[in-house]
Amino acid sequence: MTRHPGTPPSPRRPRALPRLGALALLLALAACDSAEKTAPSAGRPVQVVQVQASKLAAGVELSGEIQAEKTVSLAFRIAGRMAERPVNVGDRVAPGQIVAKLDRTIETNAVAAARAALEAARGEVVTARSTFERQERLMDQGFTTRPRFDAAQKAQETAQAALENAEAQLEQAQDRLGFTDLRADVAGIVTVRSAEPGEVVQPGQAILQIAREDGRDAVFAVPARLLESKTGDPLVSVVLAEAPGISAVGRIREIAPQADPVTRTFQVRVGLQDPPEAMRLGSTVVGSVETTSSVIMSIPAKALTRSGASPAVWIVDPKTSTVSLRPVDILRFDPDHVVVSQGLVPGEMIVAAGVQALHPGQRVAPLPPARSAATAAARAPG
Repeated sequence: MTRHPGTPPSPRRPRALPRLGALALLLALAACDSAEKTAPSAGRPVQVVQVQASKLAAGVELSGEIQAEKTVSLAFRIAGRMAERPVNVGDRVAPGQIVAKLDRTIETNAVAAARAALEAARGEVVTARSTFERQERLMDQGFTTRPRFDAAQKAQETAQAALENAEAQLEQAQDRLGFTDLRADVAGIVTVRSAEPGEVVQPGQAILQIAREDGRDAVFAVPARLLESKTGDPLVSVVLAEAPGISAVGRIREIAPQADPVTRTFQVRVGLQDPPEAMRLGSTVVGSVETTSSVIMSIPAKALTRSGASPAVWIVDPKTSTVSLRPVDILRFDPDHVVVSQGLVPGEMIVAAGVQALHPGQRVAPLPPARSAATAAARAPG
């Protein structure tokens, strides 16, 4: 079309502007769609921690008393009426010291009778020996018979046997006389008396009990649950209840195989190493020992979620950066962390924050951990 001079411009040319705007809008939408498609590939940012194993340590304190490591019960070997007991409870005794005596009348008479029998047996031996020697000379000269010679020889042997028996009877009577004195065979302290002067006692009946001075134990009544958690050979610290500054250490020496029928506790004896003199027998003491639990994992409380009705955590796969839900067993709940007994393996990575918006198989982008599970475990109270 020919435009004449003075004719105004054609109005169709400005229509190209809306087409350019539409094209820009389409490009912007494509860019947004591309951004939405590439954003998930980066993963959802989450905070993670590494699971580390630890053990819970707790202190246990129990009251007990000081007892002798070994006690000795003293008793007479023969029966009789106890005449005296020169020692009492609390007295120190030395080896060989007389601690009790029996009436010696019967044993003294028995010794006298045994001595008389011995003298008579010696006389019989002398007579029988003289008779045999005479018969032996007559036999050599042919002035006696064989039966008389044999009878004299037999009488000599019988008299000799009677002499030996009399000697043994005298020795036995003298031993019984010595048994009327009860002597201590160890050094120690008298802790119990079981008979008084004037009583008739029997052989083997305990008269006194002596605590030996060569060792002391701290004895405690321990509940069964504490014995179940006992591991190894822990060192026990023992202090006097009335003077905590006086202390000693020891190790468990003996555990009773059967519980007390009333308290249902087990008696535990702790052998003390060089106890101070102030820890006397019967003193009240307090024993403490550190107990350690089995291996546990402590994780932040924010990492805990649920899988059905069971507690669970999100496990991060380090190869694919994806998460999976795993049930765990909780040993204890604390304000800022939980103690897991089963379900986790040391070294695994778990999601510590942002667990509510995750789903299985989702890709995540782990952030630098602000605090590890080991730190949480360290903060766990004893």
